[in-house]
Amino acid sequence: MDYAENILGTIGNTPMVKVNKLAEEIPGLLLAKYETFNPGNSTKDRMALMMIEDAEADGRLKPGGTIIEGTSGNTGMGLALAAIVKGYKMVCVISDKQSKEKVDILRAVGSEVVVCPTDVAPDDPRSYYSTSARLAKETPNAWYVNQYDNPSNAKAHYQSTGPEIWKQTEGKVTHFVAGVGTGGTISGVGKYLKEQNPDIKIWGIDTYGSVFKKYHETGIFDEDEIYSYVTEGIGEDILPKNVDFDIIDGFTKVTDKDAAVWTQKLAKAEGFFLGNSAGAAMKGIHQLKEHFNEDDVIVVLFHDHGSRYVGKMYNDEWMKKMGYIE
Repeated sequence: MDYAENILGTIGNTPMVKVNKLAEEIPGLLLAKYETFNPGNSTKDRMALMMIEDAEADGRLKPGGTIIEGTSGNTGMGLALAAIVKGYKMVCVISDKQSKEKVDILRAVGSEVVVCPTDVAPDDPRSYYSTSARLAKETPNAWYVNQYDNPSNAKAHYQSTGPEIWKQTEGKVTHFVAGVGTGGTISGVGKYLKEQNPDIKIWGIDTYGSVFKKYHETGIFDEDEIYSYVTEGIGEDILPKNVDFDIIDGFTKVTDKDAAVWTQKLAKAEGFFLGNSAGAAMKGIHQLKEHFNEDDVIVVLFHDHGSRYVGKMYNDEWMKKMGYIE
């Protein structure tokens, strides 16, 4: 009989899907690594499980402990599933710009959710970075995950996502494109792929209001680049240790409006019901098309599921209010 011992056994081995109508102007073959097939509906399930298992192995996470993490929602979901199976409590600290659906989903799987303001500096005690670190200190038998600097994040993608992409493309992949937030996905996958073929190009999708693109190009951390933005799950106002800038060949920035509009396009043109970062990635590929040729095999990673954005990017009233559609 073929079955998983528990829900964690279904993480990984997600399908690769050809992008058709929305790739007509893109030279080469565009394939999507469709990560919503993970049980928590996002690529973050991979690193959530590895971060927990590595912390168990070295004693940072003890039986009956409380897992505490600042999350934009998806890592929290992956951690919550593992916490249920393994018998831990889960506290998710989330910023108030994230969709209501993300908060509701985290509570639905038994997590305690603490909501923090978005428009504060990372070192402000009210920020979700500071709040999650403080709660970990105040809570007995707690472990603070810190996905931004936790090496198990990139390691998970080096050990699973990268090899899957290499195998599914029979080693023909020429470009890998992904949104960059904590940096674990792009750095782990990029490291593995470049070890197989150093000529593979790794492209990061950034957003306006984030520091990544300018820092990569100039080495300058420019605080003037930082301001509030709507796009969820990509971009940062800090430099996470998991972003390996040496592995990334370049970034392109996508506007909030383009990310939202292209999220809807993916659903209506391809039947891809995906999250906001997928819209940003798809628009970014169009911005990068001069870098591709007819023989290329471009793999884009689609991080999460559209169910988390029904009240936002899939809601025409919200889209009109934001000025994204007429």
